[in-house]
Amino acid sequence: MLNSFIIVLREGFEAFLVVAIMTAYLRKTGRKQLLPAVYAAIVASVVASLALGYVLRQGVNEALWEAVLGTIAVVLVASLVIHMWRNASKMGQQIKSGIDEATADRSSWAAFTGVFLFALLMITREGMETALLMSQVHGNVLAGAALGLGGAGLLALGWAKFGHLINMKRFFQVTSIFLLLFLAQVAVYTFHEYAEAGLLPNSEALHEATEIWSPDGLYGKWFSMLIIIACAAWLVGAYLVDRFRSTNGGGGIPATAK
Repeated sequence: MLNSFIIVLREGFEAFLVVAIMTAYLRKTGRKQLLPAVYAAIVASVVASLALGYVLRQGVNEALWEAVLGTIAVVLVASLVIHMWRNASKMGQQIKSGIDEATADRSSWAAFTGVFLFALLMITREGMETALLMSQVHGNVLAGAALGLGGAGLLALGWAKFGHLINMKRFFQVTSIFLLLFLAQVAVYTFHEYAEAGLLPNSEALHEATEIWSPDGLYGKWFSMLIIIACAAWLVGAYLVDRFRSTNGGGGIPATAK
């Protein structure tokens, strides 16, 4: 439940943030007639993400399927997380530039289609990332996902009203650390599934050796809690560093990702 909560909280908030920036920019630049394109993209993205999630969950009991899926999740999601970590502060400007390019010197229908496709790409990326990550979470994920989605909505509302008080850079950093550590566990489990599928030399011995690191294994079942502890420790350390810099005139880290 905890894994699914944090995954949906982070990815859901990113999606909410993308939509908020798009709609605010279209209103600010006098292009309100293109807002339905964003709304249509939201619906299409949700449908596509749910469909992918459903398909991925169908093969959850097949070792080879889960191994391949784990490999895709590790490579794709890790690259997206690292990209987001590096470019979070530029996200708003990148979205605005994308909208400008999609609507520059085009007819109304062409501009509508351009905004729809751009919004579809941006929002679906978050949905697909969520689907891939959730496919690697075992057990009952619905409660955690529902709480995470609700938390993401509340966080988005908080950002809209009190954005200057929320340190978004720290939020994305600590959730990125969580996802990368979670993907490390996924990588071990993926290796375990390749062994179970008999695709590795000495597969039987390797499968038995990695069994304790599976989600229900002796060490694996405690790994999620260790991830949370590690992230909390990092967050406390970062807070203390910021306070020290602020006290000593170092300026600290800006409160929001602009």
